[in-house]
Amino acid sequence: MRTSVINRFAKNDRAFSGRRRIATVAATVVLAGGVQLLATDTAWACGDHRLNGAYEAPANVPGLSPDTSIVSAKSSVVADGSWNEVSVKVTNKAAEDAHGMEPFLGIHTPGSGAAARLKDVRIQYLDYTGAWKNLQLIDGCSRVVDITGSQRQRMAANSSVTFRFRYSLAAATPAGVTTIDLLASTEMAGSQGPGDSGFKPVKVTPPQDTAGAKPTTPAKPAPTKDTKPAPAKPATEQTKDTAPAAPAPKPTTPTAAPATTAPAGTPELAQTGSSSTNTFLAASSALLLALGAGVLIAVRRLRPQR
Repeated sequence: MRTSVINRFAKNDRAFSGRRRIATVAATVVLAGGVQLLATDTAWACGDHRLNGAYEAPANVPGLSPDTSIVSAKSSVVADGSWNEVSVKVTNKAAEDAHGMEPFLGIHTPGSGAAARLKDVRIQYLDYTGAWKNLQLIDGCSRVVDITGSQRQRMAANSSVTFRFRYSLAAATPAGVTTIDLLASTEMAGSQGPGDSGFKPVKVTPPQDTAGAKPTTPAKPAPTKDTKPAPAKPATEQTKDTAPAAPAPKPTTPTAAPATTAPAGTPELAQTGSSSTNTFLAASSALLLALGAGVLIAVRRLRPQR
């Protein structure tokens, strides 16, 4: 009888030890996954549909964002801080108005070498008042410098609107950046997916080196043998022959331009917050860490029950 009880206890202990080892391994994997998510960037979860050329949305799918295309942009720019304009056309093909529509422009550096940085890029947007507005930039996924937003507004059904952006690359842009891709897209509140996106590769050249150039001076005309200088006239004759100088124009007082006010209901720049991708990653990491910690605590509490 004693031997059978001991054998049964040994069998139960071996089974319990196996389950405990499995639980420990599972907790370790969960914790490692959470730490890995916190330590890496968001490129794995980006899934940016704009990176592989002009994206074409599936047909006959309701609720998609308006389509976007780049209709005007330079094919080559100089990284000297000068502005380069981009015209983006947004088309709402739906039979209903698009509410909360907002165009976006991003700059992607292809390859795996040097990339354009946040401090190298400036992007502006021409708003409804005709003024260029600075846009806030963020480090997007997969070597993309993105804007956080431009200006939300409503688009009528079956209509198109052309928006104007402009960007510049600083002279301090890494020399290895020889090509960039312009990425244009449109987001809409409550969208069921992206619409068509615009894509245009642009060649980048470094600024011209003008530090070593020497200034040129105009050449003096060589005197000729047959030409003799004309005798100078007396001061009295010069006074008679000289026409009186015209009176100086009276200064004009500039008139102030009439102040313009935006019409009622005109959209303003949208207030933007943190990236939704980063929020998802942070929440996922916190959940994984909490789950792993809970498993380890449960395993430790089971040990005294042996």
